[in-house]
Amino acid sequence: MLKVMHLAANSTTSNSQWEDLTKLPAPNTVQWENIKTQLDLVLLALETLTGIGSEAMLSAATNLNLESRVPDRVALWRLRQSNPLRKGQGGRKKLDVEEARSLVLIICYLAKQHQELIRRAVGLLEQMAENNREPHQTALLGDYIDAFCNIYQERMEEDEQISTDLLTRLALKLLVDLLFYSAPGGHRRLWLALIDRSAK
Repeated sequence: MLKVMHLAANSTTSNSQWEDLTKLPAPNTVQWENIKTQLDLVLLALETLTGIGSEAMLSAATNLNLESRVPDRVALWRLRQSNPLRKGQGGRKKLDVEEARSLVLIICYLAKQHQELIRRAVGLLEQMAENNREPHQTALLGDYIDAFCNIYQERMEEDEQISTDLLTRLALKLLVDLLFYSAPGGHRRLWLALIDRSAK
């Protein structure tokens, strides 16, 4: 009974958040390539920090009533494969507005579930900065940075070798972003950030 009530509450929240997103500006055609890349990178940061995989993402889709848009692993893989930076052409497809909104809600739902860990990691990052120490000197941040850099290099095409320093900066920026996306209204923040950044 409690689980049913919980699912019903999630579904109501998800519907109101979906309504929120439909009222925000939609991206124009020029912005799509950047948006596909950014969504995949935010998911990459989330999975490398928390250790979640496609099962957790699909479970979030079910809880949010989005399984019609993200029904299975193949659909999820295709959505992520739409990132133009990814290696291999197999699953590449155009991402539509509804799929992008679905990924935004899934990201924020999962970030909220792992908010404590994200908060701890960002707190450590601030401590290290105050003490003029490198973030990778702590186990949590070191493991996250290593995992992020390794998976990025494994999955993404590179025109020239991207430096570890640049990847570390990207990983840490995405980590701080995740903290904002895990907060109430995170879905709006992420959607507006996607449009704002892709216009630059």
